[in-house]
Amino acid sequence: MKQMAAKRQQWLALGHGDYQEIHSEKDFFAVAKASERVVCHFYRENWPCKVVDKHLDILAKQHLETRFVKIHAEKSPFLTERLKIVMLPTLALIKKGKVDDYVVGFDELGATDEFSTEELEERLARSSIVMADGQSSLDRSRETVRRNVRQSSRDSDSNSDDD
Repeated sequence: MKQMAAKRQQWLALGHGDYQEIHSEKDFFAVAKASERVVCHFYRENWPCKVVDKHLDILAKQHLETRFVKIHAEKSPFLTERLKIVMLPTLALIKKGKVDDYVVGFDELGATDEFSTEELEERLARSSIVMADGQSSLDRSRETVRRNVRQSSRDSDSNSDDD
């Protein structure tokens, strides 16, 4: 238990538990090196990317083992070209400093922006970027009701922000 508590403290010190924007390509490489698992959302200011943002904000709080960040694709031309980012939104799934997998658009999530946070979580778990359902790093019970970001939630006001 002490080892897990120490690991959690280390993750929190690295910025895990929050969904944050990184502003430069240099920051991207620093984040990728510092954390064993990283989900990086390449985005621009549009509706599909905002849908992904809301889901990732929820997952960041549930999965301390993974760092969740986003970077503006159009302001990072070297990085988007190097990683062959051609469609937005794209999630780069990074393990041990190297891109291991991608989630491109919504095709793997039912080809609609109505997908649930749980569906995205399952997709990330298949790539071993987050621990599988029931193995959350926070060891807390979670709602079993499937929700998407357009549905209201009694315990969250995240749906009212930025819309």
